[in-house]
Amino acid sequence: MTRARMALAVVSVALLSAFAVKVSAHHSFAAEFDATKPITLKGSITKVERINPHGWIHMDVKTPDGKVENWAIETGAPTALARAGIRRDSIPIGLEIVVKGYRAKDGSTTANGNIITLPDGRDLSLASSLGNTAKPAGGGER
Repeated sequence: MTRARMALAVVSVALLSAFAVKVSAHHSFAAEFDATKPITLKGSITKVERINPHGWIHMDVKTPDGKVENWAIETGAPTALARAGIRRDSIPIGLEIVVKGYRAKDGSTTANGNIITLPDGRDLSLASSLGNTAKPAGGGER
């Protein structure tokens, strides 16, 4: 095998490996979330992860019986959030928010966020993988 062919083989394997990792880390909305199960969550932010391909907002939500659950809300990528008007300083730890989105199929305290309502009343898109055009109607408020 010539050096050029060897280099081409190494580059090809590297590219295929990188693609495989990216594909396994990314998922569709329908793979994990249920569009027929809208949810509204009210609570305070405990952690924000601005990562690709999906970011996460973690929030403490008080249940009707007074327990506190920590929810993980999937968002769009950091660039999509920035385009929607959500920057690093827009959603600090401790901020009281309302999130409308869709529950995880597995019943965990995980949701795909669609709309976040800030304390000043502004509704901003969370750049959901489902789409950003409509607010979910009603849905299991917590």
